[in-house]
Amino acid sequence: MATALEHRAGVDSVDVAAYTIPTDEPESDGTAEWDSTTIVVVELHTQGQTGLGYTYGDAAIAELIRSRLAEPVRRGASWRELGAELRNVGRPGLGWMALSAVDIALWDLRARLLDAPLVALLPGEHEQVPIYGSGGFCSYSLDRIREQLGGWVEQGIPRVKMKVGRDPLQDPSRLDAARETVGDETELYVDANGAFQRKEALAWAERYASEWGASWFEEPVSSADLEGLRLLRDRAPAGLDIAAGEYGFVLRDFLNLLQAGAVDCLQADITRCGGITGLLKVAGLCEAHGLELSGHCAPQISAHALTAVGPLRHLEYFHDHDRVERLLFDGCLDPASGALRPDPSRPGHGLELRRQDAERYAA
Repeated sequence: MATALEHRAGVDSVDVAAYTIPTDEPESDGTAEWDSTTIVVVELHTQGQTGLGYTYGDAAIAELIRSRLAEPVRRGASWRELGAELRNVGRPGLGWMALSAVDIALWDLRARLLDAPLVALLPGEHEQVPIYGSGGFCSYSLDRIREQLGGWVEQGIPRVKMKVGRDPLQDPSRLDAARETVGDETELYVDANGAFQRKEALAWAERYASEWGASWFEEPVSSADLEGLRLLRDRAPAGLDIAAGEYGFVLRDFLNLLQAGAVDCLQADITRCGGITGLLKVAGLCEAHGLELSGHCAPQISAHALTAVGPLRHLEYFHDHDRVERLLFDGCLDPASGALRPDPSRPGHGLELRRQDAERYAA
């Protein structure tokens, strides 16, 4: 099947803008702290239609799109040709995030030109995408953890994730609050964001599983430590899956994780891995290696693309990104029975930028 970036029609004009939205309170995980989120939005215009894409990252991505990708997009360059434009800029990192936003916009534009929902252009593997609630930041009070995680369970989401590793002495009380709130029937996930060294991570893996019934341990060590991830995967308790991949950019990043046997479930972020085209390539690697794929963040775009992924596990319904997308876009999907289901009545991915609201946050 031809991808959206294999057509050569090009576009008439390209608009790019960055918006920085303050968080609703200070946030932190095992290795970072932040008080805002920046989203870079790309709009491609042709034949009276507009395709919209975005990525989460530094506002510098907007200038990179303008300077290196806008003209090739107007010429109708393919996904591979756009990647080649970024060779000397540096493809992993900001380069591939820029490409991801453009790729998403091109898929959306093509669907709108056909007056079709985006899912109609993709392989129909699933009608809906299971989600897990994600937040539980290290900076949160116990009351906020209870409120947030418990709220997701009340919405019918049967899986929740919280951050760990910033202050391990405080984590047991945080985990107690989480487990008491969500009950025994809800899956509890933990994410260290690479905060631990190998032996420390292994000791915590035993505790997470035995004391709190955790079933997912994300980035126990740095995602660059393939041997460490493999150690955790081999020695962690049965029933506790090791996950990583959110910082994968080019296809080789994901192949390295898979060939190292480093994860039980691979993650990929559609706004980093080359957009929808890149995500489908990662899905093919997962299928070839007999592993499932979990979508990382950007829930409103990911929900459409992941319907095309055969070996799908679920999608991260990340608090920050869900909040940003609802502040900026009309057409956001609401969780139902623990899943997101694309709306087939709306063309493209269904999102429309509320420009007046967005301008309040212009970076």
